[in-house]
Amino acid sequence: MNLRVCADPDTGVAVVTLNRPERLNAIDLATARELADVWRAFRFDDSVRALVLTGAGERAFCTGIDRDAVVPQPNSPYSQDDPLLRIGPKSNDLWKPVVAAVRGMACGGAFYLLGECDFVVADPTAAFFDPHTTYGMVSAYESALMAQRMPAGEVARMMLMGAAERISARRAHEVGLVSEVTEEGGHLAAAVKCAGVIAGHPTEAVQGTVRALWAAQEAARAPAFAQAPQLIALGNAPAERQAELFAGRRTGSPRVR
Repeated sequence: MNLRVCADPDTGVAVVTLNRPERLNAIDLATARELADVWRAFRFDDSVRALVLTGAGERAFCTGIDRDAVVPQPNSPYSQDDPLLRIGPKSNDLWKPVVAAVRGMACGGAFYLLGECDFVVADPTAAFFDPHTTYGMVSAYESALMAQRMPAGEVARMMLMGAAERISARRAHEVGLVSEVTEEGGHLAAAVKCAGVIAGHPTEAVQGTVRALWAAQEAARAPAFAQAPQLIALGNAPAERQAELFAGRRTGSPRVR
């Protein structure tokens, strides 16, 4: 299994762990299906009232879609298939709160998950970036999701700088992407503690609040998502050029701010 799921009936908290550390927790098609199945299953599990999403290992929370994943595309620029659009809890109609616990890299397609978590707790090693433009790809869905979490200028800088620059946990906290930076190694415990507090509140009030917060975001997200397929189809470099850019990527350390 590409996910580990552990639920504590005493606290009402479940921890969902991306479990592909050897691939920096990148999401292949099987993992995408497992995530959707897990969120849907928790809709019916009344013993779980809050969740934590994290990644296995020390190097990465998630590095987006696995580059070996093969996603056939229709010819029409209006019909691009994106397997990551259904990996988040809200996309699967789960209105129980989900707290993200981030250690190491969170980049690219990881924002599909972070954009649908209710808030983010980070280890000091957390680093956020989006390499799309560096490798000849349009950052459309990722940009739209992060635009609801960060000031516009910060989102623009992160997306346009690509792989050349990373946002530290400290800076992510300053701009509002991260709600708390813990001591090293304390991110998961802190997120579980928050989830435990939330799980102790009346369920209907909590889920109603989550739904209200998401409704406010949906109003801005829907038109941006509607344009994304065409922007990606028109702006992405051919697959062979993307592979060439990725193979020739710089080996030096990116700037961290």
